Amino acid sequence: MPLDIADDVPLHGYTTLGLGGPARHFVQTDDENAVVEALRWAAARTLPVFVLGGGSNLVVADAGFPGLVIRVAPRGIAWRDSGERVVLTACAGEPWDDLCATAVARDLAGIECLSGIPGLVGATPIQNVGAYGQEVAETITSVRVLDRATLTVRDVPAAACGFGYRDSAFRRAPDRHVVLAISFALHPGAAPTVRYKELARALSSTPRPTLADVRATVLSLRRQKSMVIDAADDNRQSAGSFFTNPIVTDAEADRIVALALAAGLARDAAEVSRFSGGHGRSKLSAGWLIEHAGIAKGFRRGAVGVSTRHALALVHHGGGTTAELLSLARHVRDTVQRRFGVTLVPEPTLLGVEW
Repeated sequence: MPLDIADDVPLHGYTTLGLGGPARHFVQTDDENAVVEALRWAAARTLPVFVLGGGSNLVVADAGFPGLVIRVAPRGIAWRDSGERVVLTACAGEPWDDLCATAVARDLAGIECLSGIPGLVGATPIQNVGAYGQEVAETITSVRVLDRATLTVRDVPAAACGFGYRDSAFRRAPDRHVVLAISFALHPGAAPTVRYKELARALSSTPRPTLADVRATVLSLRRQKSMVIDAADDNRQSAGSFFTNPIVTDAEADRIVALALAAGLARDAAEVSRFSGGHGRSKLSAGWLIEHAGIAKGFRRGAVGVSTRHALALVHHGGGTTAELLSLARHVRDTVQRRFGVTLVPEPTLLGVEW
């Protein structure tokens, strides 16, 4: 089937922020062969290529993208018993939360805490999606990719994916591969993961929570923070968490705690959101830093602002521009830097944007 390539396609409708200019060329593909043909088409015209998924973690420049945008949306799910585990293989175009719901319904543990995260399956290994005490890296066994240089398909084992906190080898080399499918090893009948403090508190009245209990509680917590897609929510046009939680040395974290105590921002050290990052490092809460630097939930600059429910989410209220959003983001970054000496780093993919 010939490629159906369109010209000057606005990208704002393909992002949860509702921002961004047009793609010079755009095509949606639903199988490996179509992706290969699209890459060949772009190469023959020496065009840059951007691979688009669900657009829930993407900021597009107002000028758009001067090349070919390939929206990769193959569908399909397969299950295979593997000893004490069930291997679930999902194509990149599957909606992520639907997959979580299906796994929970089948009593398969491993991704229940990742419920409610918007977007498609294909993005999850790139960012090493995580929430409420789980990361996809804990269950991924392999990632099926198309090598953009050789146009060959291969399976990358988890050990070669270079997973880190909101990071992977795929994210560090964004032009190297196209993610086509991911295999996850899930555990039938296993207990859910309840190791995140906020989740544990919310489940404290449930002595033996089931996977369904954990999924429902995670969805409730996310909804309270406007971290699920809801057409009735004024905070709905966002990219979720705009900044990653900074990981610093324990000594640096101690300095920030001391600063917070001295400035009266906390009554005791336990009030400063801080988690073990392993190997002499600590993870700080970017949301806590933002609020205690003086930027309140609901802070607004015209058409963009900070979510009224979560300081870590930047929101487009309609009629704005990417330039306005980035100006706000830099203001947040600079305010935290001046107050705490910590530089926040954006979490979304920035397309055509100079940070």
